[in-house]
Amino acid sequence: MLKAVVFDLDGVITDSAAYHYEAWKQIADEMSIPFDKEYNERLKGVSRLESLNLILDNGPGRDSMSDEEKEEIATRKNEVYKELIKKITPKDLLPGIGEVLKACKAGGLKTALASVSKNAPYIIDRLGVGKYFDYMADAAKIERSKPFPDIFLDCIHALGVDPSESVGVEDAEAGIAAIKAAGMKAVGVGSPESMWQADVVLSSTAELSVEVFRKLI
Repeated sequence: MLKAVVFDLDGVITDSAAYHYEAWKQIADEMSIPFDKEYNERLKGVSRLESLNLILDNGPGRDSMSDEEKEEIATRKNEVYKELIKKITPKDLLPGIGEVLKACKAGGLKTALASVSKNAPYIIDRLGVGKYFDYMADAAKIERSKPFPDIFLDCIHALGVDPSESVGVEDAEAGIAAIKAAGMKAVGVGSPESMWQADVVLSSTAELSVEVFRKLI
């Protein structure tokens, strides 16, 4: 029986990826490192420091600076990002998300948020949907980021359910890999090419429903 649904944030609940791109673009320009939207796709679903390493790989390389210097740059990026996300309102929920969150609650399903963003609670608050989540993972306490299963395992353990009773929803290949590694069923939102590990692939969040989740269990 399906007991829980665990959602990613960026690209599933809202599209704050554009704000991440703007912030990283500013940082990359400051360092004179080439960075565009195509390369930004590699940053989907990975942590802030790993994102910086990927950007550095496009320039001088990840070994070009100390961990302390990287932490300073990553912190500066986050400050830029936090200013940008102040623009977020409930209107920024992706299509169908408000309805599916309400349906999960009405159907007695537990819900959690598995986002690598340390700003996830603030964004959820800005979107006005915090009441629909039973648990939100603390990214600062997750040792390994996606594609490792840690954040999804943290969520289902907090919800008190078994992986076999749970469905994860993601829009990134690394996220789908993390869901499958956790022993859960995976719903991918995006292109079949990047969602090849998912149990079902939807082209839009508007297609998400409790019925889709139940059919997987």
